[in-house]
Amino acid sequence: MESLPGDAVRWFGDIRLADRPVVGGKGASLGELTRADIRVPPGFVVTTSAFEAALAAIDPGGTIRTQIERLREDDLPAVTAVADAIRERFLGAALPQSLSAAVSAAYQKLAGPASPVAVRSSATSEDSAEASFAGLQDTQLCVVGSDAVVRALAACWASLYSRESVSYRLRLKLPERQVAMGVVVQSMLASRASGVMFTRSPVSGDRSVIAIEGSFGLGSAIVSGEVTPDKYIVNKVTGEIVSRTLSAKALRHVAAADGGVRIEALDEREQRLPALSDQEVRDLAVLGKQVERHYGAAQDIEWAIAPDAHGVERIHLLQSRPETVWSQRDARPVAQPAARAYDHVLAALYKPGR
Repeated sequence: MESLPGDAVRWFGDIRLADRPVVGGKGASLGELTRADIRVPPGFVVTTSAFEAALAAIDPGGTIRTQIERLREDDLPAVTAVADAIRERFLGAALPQSLSAAVSAAYQKLAGPASPVAVRSSATSEDSAEASFAGLQDTQLCVVGSDAVVRALAACWASLYSRESVSYRLRLKLPERQVAMGVVVQSMLASRASGVMFTRSPVSGDRSVIAIEGSFGLGSAIVSGEVTPDKYIVNKVTGEIVSRTLSAKALRHVAAADGGVRIEALDEREQRLPALSDQEVRDLAVLGKQVERHYGAAQDIEWAIAPDAHGVERIHLLQSRPETVWSQRDARPVAQPAARAYDHVLAALYKPGR
């Protein structure tokens, strides 16, 4: 694998949404947002070409993909055994000097010798309108130093073969030979608040509202379920905040000085403070509408509020992916034909709870 592909690293500014096969779903979206002049922490993607070269070095006989293609989605013990063995092969393999050098050089250009970055999986099959792999593959926050970035890269590649990710691909019948992974390396923010935003209601599918969730510090506290975020509903037409639910947020995640994430406890007064001002909620909603217009579809957006290079707090987008739950429902017929005409009548008469 010493013959490293020439496009092993691509910078966000050179990436468009159409580059998904080269940089994966997350990387393509971050490049698209960057080129649309939406504020995104800078970064680069270790491309699927580098992944394919690594896979060929680890598995010259091409047995890994064949093994997965032979699995049945309902045979969980077999899926687990195969996935565990493949991950060990990735984690135990030494990356070639050429790849380590290319990634280290890009990291030094992005962050300097010791600034924290987020290293995030970006599979070609994720963040599409048909599938959502959110949470199934690795994200490592506050990674510091070239060697740590290279180790995190290998861990992200290995996570493509987690039991959950393999099972999901089998269930969706995704062709394994079309599955590959880019890996995003992105500057970390010193986030005062972070969260998610849906440009249609995730509960009802209502297109006229934007739903925002936020808490203090890094968004990993919400993802891990360690805090219940504040929740806001904004009228998409008027910009009015029509609903707010504030939660007691007992802690926040912050970057540790030596890498990784540190948990900070909040005192009783801090816990009950809102994570966002009303103006920040409205500004987020405006940005959500802008992103939705750009993509032409409802979006599931990760955001953070953090100082920019001049120390001014700004909204930064960390990711935008198509909303999948309600869009898939919209794509189905409103009514499915029944086997017999009167089955429609029986279905209408019988409602749970009646």
